[in-house]
Order: sequence, then structure tokens, then C-alpha cells
Amino acid sequence: MSVEVKSEDSNKKKGVVSARVAKKGRNPASLTRFSPSWVVVNSKDAPGFKLELISRIRKGVKKSDWKQLIQYTGSTEKEFEHILPVSISSMQKKTIYGKETSERIYELARLFGLGYEVFDSKEDFKKWLMTPSKTLGNKVPFELLDSSFGFEMVENEIIRIQYNVYS
Repeated sequence: MSVEVKSEDSNKKKGVVSARVAKKGRNPASLTRFSPSWVVVNSKDAPGFKLELISRIRKGVKKSDWKQLIQYTGSTEKEFEHILPVSISSMQKKTIYGKETSERIYELARLFGLGYEVFDSKEDFKKWLMTPSKTLGNKVPFELLDSSFGFEMVENEIIRIQYNVYS
């Protein structure tokens, strides 16, 4: 399955990059390079990847990119209400989000990318996110995503599952 990725460099020239997506059940979509949805599909770190994400966070995530991420993950804004640092109604009023909100959106994108890779499907990952985990103190992983420490704990647990290291 091929995904068309639009790229934008610092001179605002547009080009098209072809990327392979190995996961089943993903719909081909046109994703802007380094948008949150693009990060879900391309969760592997590449040279300059994190520096580009820092730059994007500082500029702010566009509302359209947030909406695309929500649609891509098969979620609703309401599901992320407790995770985001601002209310959904505040987000609906803005066209570009602040640094803190943008950072949380990119954290979510990276986490979902890792989860989709490890669990092989969106449905399996979402099911895991909503099921209490013994290694996370019988907490639902999704409920821990409202803090950076929670993100780290959930990410570490996904990596343990990826490498079959169970606590």
C-alpha cells in the first residue's frame, strides 16, 4: 500500500514523496510531511526528525492537522479531552494551537505510531489502551496520558511488549 506524502522544505517548495505502509487496514491518504498524522505513519526517527518536530511544535499545529489526526486514529476530540492542556471548545476557536497543545498532539501521534507498529492494528492498540494493565498499577493506559510521566510509562510498556519483556 502506498501513501502519498507532501513535503515542504524551508523554502516552501512542494514535492511529493512516496512512502510504503506495511500495516493492513490503513487507508491511503495524502499526508503533509511532518504533520501529526504523518508522524503516526512514519514513527521511526530519521536524521533531523526530532529537530523538525520541535520546529513544528514551536510554530503550532494547525486545526486541520489535528482534525486529520483524529480522523486517522478513528477517534473523537471528546476522547482526548482529559489529555489535552486546553478544552475542546477553546481548540475549536483557534486555527493554530499553542506550544503546549501542539507538543501534546505530537506526543499522541508518536505514541499511536508506536502502538500501531507493535499491535499490528488500530483496533488492537485501542483495545489495549482501554484495558487496565497490571504493570501500570492496574490503571487504564489511556488515562495516564494526561501527564508527561504517564506518557513515558505507557510508551515504555509498549516497548516492553514489542520486545516481549514482561514485568
